[in-house]
Amino acid sequence: MRPITQSQTGAGSTTAVPMDQYISPFNVGFGVVVSGAVTYTVQHTFDNIFSSTVTPTWFNHPVIAAQTTNQDGNYAFPVTAIRLTVTAGAGTATMTLVQAGMTGN
Repeated sequence: MRPITQSQTGAGSTTAVPMDQYISPFNVGFGVVVSGAVTYTVQHTFDNIFSSTVTPTWFNHPVIAAQTTNQDGNYAFPVTAIRLTVTAGAGTATMTLVQAGMTGN
């Protein structure tokens, strides 16, 4: 997978980035870079984000939650999607995701 970048300025969430949960081993690395003052959390879901009948339940990453500085982390277990949520501040948080095992073009 080529790196995917999502940015959020001010409070709100980015579009969910779907992951390929069938890749084994499942490995996703990410980094979040902050510009200005923001508080953010990286979140994941196990729900089908493409279903019109399901409202995804979002879970906070166990380490990258309520952060205010540049951080990096990973997911070593399958999730269906990842997003970035800014809970406070007027700055911008930018998350870059890379999933191993996928070929890029």
